[in-house]
Amino acid sequence: MKKTLNFSILLVTFGLFAMPARAYAASLLEVYQQALQSDPRIHEAEARRLAALEAEPQARGVLLPQVTFSGDWSTTDSSGTSIFNSQAGIPTPVNTDSDSDTTRWQFQLTQTLFRWDQIVGLRRADSLVAKAEADREAAQQDLVVRVGQTYFNVLGAEDRLTSLHANRQAIARQLEQAKQRFDVGLIAITDVQESQAAYDQAVADEIGAKRSLATAREFLREITGEYVSNLSAPGDEFPMRAPAPASEKAWVDMALGQNLVLVSSRLDEKLARDEISFRRNGHYPTIELIATTGEFDTTAERITDNIVPPFDPPRITSNPDSDGSSDSIRIQLNLPLFSGGSTSSRVREAVYLHRAAREQLQRVTRETERQTRDAYLGVLSEMSRVQALEQAVASSRTALEATQAGFDVGTRTIVDVLDSQFALYRSITLFYQARYDYLMNVLRLKQAAGNLQIQDLEEIDQWLKERKTPEEVFAEEAAAASSQD
Repeated sequence: MKKTLNFSILLVTFGLFAMPARAYAASLLEVYQQALQSDPRIHEAEARRLAALEAEPQARGVLLPQVTFSGDWSTTDSSGTSIFNSQAGIPTPVNTDSDSDTTRWQFQLTQTLFRWDQIVGLRRADSLVAKAEADREAAQQDLVVRVGQTYFNVLGAEDRLTSLHANRQAIARQLEQAKQRFDVGLIAITDVQESQAAYDQAVADEIGAKRSLATAREFLREITGEYVSNLSAPGDEFPMRAPAPASEKAWVDMALGQNLVLVSSRLDEKLARDEISFRRNGHYPTIELIATTGEFDTTAERITDNIVPPFDPPRITSNPDSDGSSDSIRIQLNLPLFSGGSTSSRVREAVYLHRAAREQLQRVTRETERQTRDAYLGVLSEMSRVQALEQAVASSRTALEATQAGFDVGTRTIVDVLDSQFALYRSITLFYQARYDYLMNVLRLKQAAGNLQIQDLEEIDQWLKERKTPEEVFAEEAAAASSQD
């Protein structure tokens, strides 16, 4: 009877994985949508994309006519003494006072006829925009994977806590039974001590599991911006499908063609190559058409006083006003001859940076191929692993029943029972974790291939079911225990 009671409690404890929760549980798609609104990384990527989009109008703008307007107003007031020779050859000093107001304005139009840096700049702008788009799409796919990883990390931490909690409760019951049997002389004190040691270790493990769950939830909050207390989990009928196409080479070829990180690296290499041409502009001539039109207007007054008798004439006043306009058009050629070697140095720097970009592209290509193969094999291996662990759960349950029966008749020790209980809980936890790993490998495979979409989350959501959190289960257990007391 005791054996049947223990096994029934075990099934009820892990029944929470299939039981509907009373509180609403968020789905994977809902958590992703929440992260899409609040994750700083995706907002940063969007802002960088918008900034990069401005490269094209800036590159086109310098090729169009540039019109500038300039104007100034100035006033001048001066006075002084000048000496002139009269007709008789006698030096004659005079005082001169003058003031003037001048207004000038000018329009200038500059049209580039040839500038190699502007031509290359327009070509580079297209690559910058394409790279920004690829980076933004890569950030969105990365968000899907990060949300999925943190989401399933929380579920895995909840599973582990539930498993360790159930293990502690089972050990507590075994400890109580061991004490009762020791009191009537059926077992030795060593069995009680071993049960006590196992219980103490189980308490420590449960404390650590609670800490791990809190950390996992904190990582999820970092992405979503707020705590999500209840998550849906894959139900028992969750299907597992092999990758389509069922060819490792096909997935690798797909990844090498459209993996977004690889596409961005290719554009980086192209931009580095264009930078070499851009910096060579320091050796090339520039030709510009410059047209100007403007006017000026000067109002002036000059007063001259003789300061030597006979003061004839005593004062001369004049108004030398002037105004005019000017129009000009010219073609300006600038040919660099020598810049101290700085232009050649900048070109060599660009060549080295292009070499680095080319090596980076090679590295990313190899990483992409490795990640794709690893994710493809991971999907297949996790499918087999889930099936094997499902069988291991059934075998562990049977082994626990047999070990408990052997303990009842004295052929097995309390340590054997405790080990069997822990093995069962561990196999159940590993079974659920293997399903999470399968889903993450599916997401990573599609990310490596560059075709990860929100529809993939929608498909997973169809098989997620609401379940109770460990805290809700523990609260119900406490309430049930207090009512029995």
